[in-house]
Amino acid sequence: MTRLLRDTMDEWAGEARVPHDLADRALRRRAWKPAGAAVLVVGLVAAVAVFVTGQRAPEVTVRPANGVTLPARPSPAPTDVRADTENSPPAKLIAAGRMAVSAYYTYQREQVTEDQVRITRTWSLYDPRTDGYERTSWAWVDVAPGLQVAAVLEGDLISKRLGILDMETRQILKWFDLDHPVASVSWSPDGTRVLATAYSDYPDVLQGKGDQAAPTGSSPRTGYYIVDVESGATDYHELPPLPGDWPSRSQNEGPTNSNARQDLGWSLDGTLIWGPTVNAVDRVFYSLDGEQRDAPDGERYVRHSRISAISPNGRLVLGPDGLPTKITDRETGEIAGRQNVLQLHAWADDDNVLALGCAGSCENEFNNGLVLVSVDGKRMTQLAANRDSQEDGSWRWVLTPR
Repeated sequence: MTRLLRDTMDEWAGEARVPHDLADRALRRRAWKPAGAAVLVVGLVAAVAVFVTGQRAPEVTVRPANGVTLPARPSPAPTDVRADTENSPPAKLIAAGRMAVSAYYTYQREQVTEDQVRITRTWSLYDPRTDGYERTSWAWVDVAPGLQVAAVLEGDLISKRLGILDMETRQILKWFDLDHPVASVSWSPDGTRVLATAYSDYPDVLQGKGDQAAPTGSSPRTGYYIVDVESGATDYHELPPLPGDWPSRSQNEGPTNSNARQDLGWSLDGTLIWGPTVNAVDRVFYSLDGEQRDAPDGERYVRHSRISAISPNGRLVLGPDGLPTKITDRETGEIAGRQNVLQLHAWADDDNVLALGCAGSCENEFNNGLVLVSVDGKRMTQLAANRDSQEDGSWRWVLTPR
């Protein structure tokens, strides 16, 4: 036993490291190893720690290695401009500056009962192997900053299975099995955690027939998961939906939302989460445990999105929808420029913005496409082909930091 211990220490000391999962393997084997063998291996780990470092081994908490080692984000990230104005939906990557179209989806409407319409999405995901997009069968998709991994939901409606997909190999790195069904996923700003919104039933259902169908006025949201991808931890929290029934609106002084889908998002620094409202203030913030909080100081958002309205250098702020739109100085409120576009979506860099432009002289606001426009509005580059955004099957892009 003494010689075995000495030989093992000599071998590991030469490597100058202890296998990271040795204790975990020993614990997993306790079901079929004699108790003394497990004690021996754990004892070896502690002894080697003392031998290699020359110090007393610290007390540590051993937990199973259930997570995923995420790839490092590209540094520096690419900033070139990529466009596809020939195909709708796009066949080639669309990107400008710090942002890229990481995925897109199309809507389908289905009359499931005589007075109920269901809306489903078909997702296409950026494929670095072809530098284009690949149609998928996932119920929901969100790409992490860096465009290297995606969170996906198995199935076509709500799901109890969340996967982490390697964008390059198209292989699932890990499945997370959930007790509560979820209908959306969203990566944290640092790309290490996934926020999954849970529902008791599929939320994209309208009441009525055809084009006359309207929101039901209530939501089946039940709560949310915060999934730490690298540790493998999945924490569930209950969070009921905001009230949305129209008759009680005037009696309700708090935030409301009549939409059935009430997906949650991350604050810009990842310390809080938020839920959408239909009020003048378009979101309400919560702690990671679900307690309502004040809006974080200094954060400004593009309305109804998870994207910062503040320029990377902190000087300018994107204005609301309009024709034209405007960008203002953050400190003085003075107008820095006007743009002949419908909506400002995200900063490409300090001088240019990804925006929703319109065809021709904007006779039809629904004939539109993604453009890159300068702050002063004098330069505009078409990034994607114009399309009728009201038409069934029209595509909608998702923007992600590169």
